[in-house]
Amino acid sequence: MSAVDITELDVSGDRSGISLAEPGDFFALLKPRVMSLVVLTAITGLVLAPGPINPALAFIAILSIALGAGASGALNMWYDADIDAVMGRTATRPVPAGRIAPETALAFGLAMSLLSVCMLGLALNWFAAAFLAFTIFFYAVVYTMVLKRWTPQNIVIGGAAGAFPPMIGWACVTGGVSMESAILFLIIFLWTPPHFWALAMFKMKDYAAAGVPMLPNVAGETATRFQIFVYSLILVPVGFLPFAMGFAGPVYGIASVLLGAYFVYLAWQTYRMADGDEKMLPAKRLFGFSIAYLFSLFGILLVEGLVARLTTAGGL
Repeated sequence: MSAVDITELDVSGDRSGISLAEPGDFFALLKPRVMSLVVLTAITGLVLAPGPINPALAFIAILSIALGAGASGALNMWYDADIDAVMGRTATRPVPAGRIAPETALAFGLAMSLLSVCMLGLALNWFAAAFLAFTIFFYAVVYTMVLKRWTPQNIVIGGAAGAFPPMIGWACVTGGVSMESAILFLIIFLWTPPHFWALAMFKMKDYAAAGVPMLPNVAGETATRFQIFVYSLILVPVGFLPFAMGFAGPVYGIASVLLGAYFVYLAWQTYRMADGDEKMLPAKRLFGFSIAYLFSLFGILLVEGLVARLTTAGGL
């Protein structure tokens, strides 16, 4: 069933025409867990960017980026309702579960997209707003509608959408991008494949049922484990670059080395895992730790950046 076909169904679950949606369902459309990562990385980019920024404008900037991320999530859930319905971890989402109609999710996502971009452009600058608009388009159209169902490299290319927020935050302050913001982008970009492929390793049946060509289903477990390990080896030194380039402090430098070493260790354990291992414990451990790894790096960067701003003349 395609994303268009599902709009023809009575997904309300109530023949009286009364919607079953509650406020929490619309909040779920925003993919709040993904949004939390977007907000953290965007704030980090904004705080690390050189130059002062009014706290009220900073709040509007982060709110706009958060709404843009939520809009992307809503558009993704609208289009992916057919495959979400057959995957265990997504079947209870508001659209496939019938609590929100697909056309409602589409309208909600489009309205949020327009609001977030206009608000960012009017309050901050139109370069950052255009960057946000491109990010929404890239995630909702390039990744969701094209790459996800077409190529096993969907996560590699599509991961750029999730890596743009720190650059947008940086652009809110400076009106442009820089090498430092590109490094923040690269950390998330290189983190995405081992993170999602570790998940795909123990969700192969779900992806097979949905017809999504994730790497383990297409290239096999051995090739996937090898690529997870290779990406991890590249990620860790890139994660050290903020300290090496002088825009992160010693706490970040030490943390990036220690966390990175454990990331590589878990990736190595995953690489050594036998084909057909039903428990998939190394992959599950890597997936869980990868979340802590990225949140820790950006959390430390954020704290160090806030301390630096507050201790300089004029504060923020």
